[in-house]
Amino acid sequence: MPRGARGTTTTTTAAAPVVEASVLEPIARAALEEITPATTIGALRDVTVADDVATVRFATRQGGYLGWFWTVSLAVNPGLEPSVLETELMPGEGALTAPDWVPWSDRLEDYLAQQAADAESEGDDDDSDDDHDHDEHDLHGDDGDDVFDGVDIDAHDDTVGDGD
Repeated sequence: MPRGARGTTTTTTAAAPVVEASVLEPIARAALEEITPATTIGALRDVTVADDVATVRFATRQGGYLGWFWTVSLAVNPGLEPSVLETELMPGEGALTAPDWVPWSDRLEDYLAQQAADAESEGDDDDSDDDHDHDEHDLHGDDGDDVFDGVDIDAHDDTVGDGD
């Protein structure tokens, strides 16, 4: 048997882990209050225990997080006080989440396939509007002739050719 600091004999017993919700809830709530205002923490939803880890879930009152839960994982080892492992906001069933991540290589492959399909269909396009190039800035209908009404602007510019 191990000896204590004063030479007394101590015994260790394998006590059952603390898993009562009434004990774990205040510990979990206090841990959450370190990362979020108490007003965003809702009612206790459930406590689950697996492999000496208790997971305590609370509803969230935080706007925009319908269906999400504040989750606190606690170590509940036999003979020891419960201790906080992690706190997080986790989506529940039906919660609004981001779409699944798609790797860049897959997105690039889809993009290149779409570009090739567009290029192929562009060759099949026989619209009559492609036969006539229309200049959006052509105010006088002179079909792209960019002479400004027959006026040579450089001829009327006094600064051109002064050599200053």
